[in-house]
Amino acid sequence: MSVLIAVAHGSRDPRSAETVAAVVDGVRLRRPDLDVRVAYLDLTEPAVGTVIGEVAAEGHSSAVVVPLLLGSAFHARVDLPGILDAARVRYPWMTFTQADVLGDDSRLVDVLRARVLGTGVDRDDPDVAVAVAAVGSSDSLANRRTRTLASRLLDGTEWSGAQVCFATGVESPPADAVARLTAAGPRRVVVAPWFLAPGLLIDRVFGAFDNSALRADVLGDHPLVADVVSSRFDEAPRYQPRIDESSTVRR
Repeated sequence: MSVLIAVAHGSRDPRSAETVAAVVDGVRLRRPDLDVRVAYLDLTEPAVGTVIGEVAAEGHSSAVVVPLLLGSAFHARVDLPGILDAARVRYPWMTFTQADVLGDDSRLVDVLRARVLGTGVDRDDPDVAVAVAAVGSSDSLANRRTRTLASRLLDGTEWSGAQVCFATGVESPPADAVARLTAAGPRRVVVAPWFLAPGLLIDRVFGAFDNSALRADVLGDHPLVADVVSSRFDEAPRYQPRIDESSTVRR
């Protein structure tokens, strides 16, 4: 049976690991042909190296590693390739293939829209405005790509607008999103997390909005998330990771 190691970022918030476990359970239901494991890059156990060691000890000859990340920056381009390079030296009989990140796949944008609708707003309500809350990066190109989520989210709706704000960094803080979304008058503002799982960062973003703002759920264990993970596994043999050994971008 082929092995899929789903690698999440990790968090001190236990809600994060619970949600990741639910995502992985969804992948297992969708892909009974795979042996699906979960591992973390930081702050949560089991670590990637630990899970790789277990897979090697069980006699497997290969594994596909799927990063449960929404952006391709330091963790996907430096941390994880480094871990896999070390594993190839330690377990020379094994083949490790790194898949692409989940990224801004159109199916995940559909999940984001579904989470907004899950707050009770109507897709045809022009008084609705959405603040999409993302992690943010010190890589301005990565932030630029994340900002495209705003226009894509509005497809098929009559919502008045959407703005991307970042929980970290100096670009587009939540306060700026509030100002832009409400500049034309009162709006029903929905805060929509572009996060796979809940945690302290999104709690901080929610705290930047007043109590009248509706709070959408994270992407979480929506069936389309498992669908994207499954696709990344299938596409892995054709994926060429972008490895940046000199990168100092941490997100």
